Amino acid sequence: MKENRSLTLAKPRRPIATDARERFRSTPPARAIAVVALPPPAKGGGWRPARAEAISKRDSTVTLARRSPQITVGVPVYNGERFLAMTLESLLSQTVGDMVILVGDNASTDATGDITREYAARDSRIRHVRHAKNLGAARNYSVLCEMAQTEFFRWLAADDCSAPRFHEACLETLARHPDAVLAYPRIMMIDAQGRHLEEYDEGLHLPHDRPSERLFTLLRNLRLVNALYGVARTSVLKRTRLLGSFRGSDIVFLAELCLYGKILEIPELLMLRRMHEDSYTSMSPDEQRKFNNPDRSPTPEFYFSRHLAEYLRAVARAPVSARERARLLAGLARNAVWARDKYFAELMTAIRVLVRRNA
Repeated sequence: MKENRSLTLAKPRRPIATDARERFRSTPPARAIAVVALPPPAKGGGWRPARAEAISKRDSTVTLARRSPQITVGVPVYNGERFLAMTLESLLSQTVGDMVILVGDNASTDATGDITREYAARDSRIRHVRHAKNLGAARNYSVLCEMAQTEFFRWLAADDCSAPRFHEACLETLARHPDAVLAYPRIMMIDAQGRHLEEYDEGLHLPHDRPSERLFTLLRNLRLVNALYGVARTSVLKRTRLLGSFRGSDIVFLAELCLYGKILEIPELLMLRRMHEDSYTSMSPDEQRKFNNPDRSPTPEFYFSRHLAEYLRAVARAPVSARERARLLAGLARNAVWARDKYFAELMTAIRVLVRRNA
């Protein structure tokens, strides 16, 4: 597979907080920090990164040209000191600079707060949202969206990075397609050191006019839910139930969102999704449940049954015609019949757990 040369990793413009620097030594300096696009070569050959002063001046000019920021970026994080600086650097390198960056610090116990406060001190667009207790990942995501007051919103995981044109490309797509609710780019998977692993085919380009076509295409193709990190219309996001505190709620959220409008994929590699030993996708189901909701009681999980119930609830709330609602309900009923063995297996597992617990 050919490597996309518009995505590369560069050194940070400034050192991070002193007390956190030791914790970052496991990341090789040449691989550290943001995703940046290669500009034209400097005189004499080679390439030099843009100076922080130039970037700040450019961004402040863009910001002053508008009455208010155009987009809010929610960065939910819990003990994310290892990669957080890289994530923030990639946001500060965006070609569209009029934004608010909300770092949702979920009562972290590492250097996450120190890193965020240092970045906030040098760039007023960054705001440290410190929760008094760990709300769980799902609630942290939702709170950041609820706080947004801009026309557009997106999430960015604290271990991922965005290429400089990410916001620009997504906003251009949404401007051209007023019937679209979310736009996301193509994704390159990387490892903990920033090495490219593979270009990931999300398969969630949903330009269909019928909500039923969008929903069932999404349910057939969904795997890693990378589209969750695209740019969306804030007003539409707030009409959904956002993310629930149950495993797979990001799948349910995207399923509900596509009932409100089209989800469009941009044919540019503009996002780096990091896969490492501590990432959510590397966790066991039990670890994922605790990560989403630390206060959850150890009761049996009805994963497929809960998802079906949430899909039905989403269809009941969605602004669709009676005919489309009938198509959606019929399709969900058909899927439930096809997957009846999964529902039965969940029920039997729950019964065995309850029997052992009461024995």
